[in-house]
Amino acid sequence: MSRPRDSGLFLPRLLSKMGVASRAEAVRLIRAGRVRVNGRIARDLSARVPSTARLSVDDAEVERRPEPVRQIIAFNKPRGAVTTRHDPDGRRTVFDILGDAGRGLVSVGRLDRASTGLLLFTSDTALAAALTDPARAIVRRYVVTVRGRVTPDAVARLESGLALTGERGRVDHLRAVRVVIRKASGRETHLLVDLDEGRNREIRRLFRAVGHEATRVHRIAFGAIALGSLPSGAWRPVDADAITATLGHASAATAPPPATTSRPRPPLARSAGSGSAASYASTRGK
Repeated sequence: MSRPRDSGLFLPRLLSKMGVASRAEAVRLIRAGRVRVNGRIARDLSARVPSTARLSVDDAEVERRPEPVRQIIAFNKPRGAVTTRHDPDGRRTVFDILGDAGRGLVSVGRLDRASTGLLLFTSDTALAAALTDPARAIVRRYVVTVRGRVTPDAVARLESGLALTGERGRVDHLRAVRVVIRKASGRETHLLVDLDEGRNREIRRLFRAVGHEATRVHRIAFGAIALGSLPSGAWRPVDADAITATLGHASAATAPPPATTSRPRPPLARSAGSGSAASYASTRGK
């Protein structure tokens, strides 16, 4: 991905971001003629200033802080943990499990309390927004178990999309990108399900609408990022190439899934990586 042109920030915001002053104080400094940009007094509060500009206050050059190290980690969320930083009911959260590894990170979307599997965390809020942007249609893959036998007709309905009444009476149009039956019996059906949005409890709502209760929802991939053999409750760093591939739609999760089979599921591929967060170059600069 190419680096976008630096359109700059409004000067008060830039000074605040650099730790010189609050925005309100920065406005006062500018109006008093105490701020220079590239050697010239700056008075225009509406002008955008490139991040590379030389700034000085009272003729003292402003030192630039180093760019913060950006991090992204993959976490195997266990059942029962809630995806929030603080839970008013005192339930265990994903951040309780991550401990110090979760400091300064935000979750990339959510998994409901009963769901398990791949959950991403990053220190870059803009990256989190990009990864969850519905317009990007990044595919998430899930291993799902439901009660009863799912028929081909039900699969067709799930892939065609359903209009379901959600919270406050709002109608949500939900659809699975792809549904593959892996094993089916009268008691339960095992499936692979691909979604390209992160709607709340989407898989459970879809299967309920066609007469089946989802008893297991386990995410195994988010774009090009695979869960692999990461143990439940553990985490590992995600490298920049996987992020770039995910944002660029070069996704392993979009490959055709295996054909329907009654054989046991093969073991998940082992992931490389250790249990420490790794920095990556901003994908916006690639």
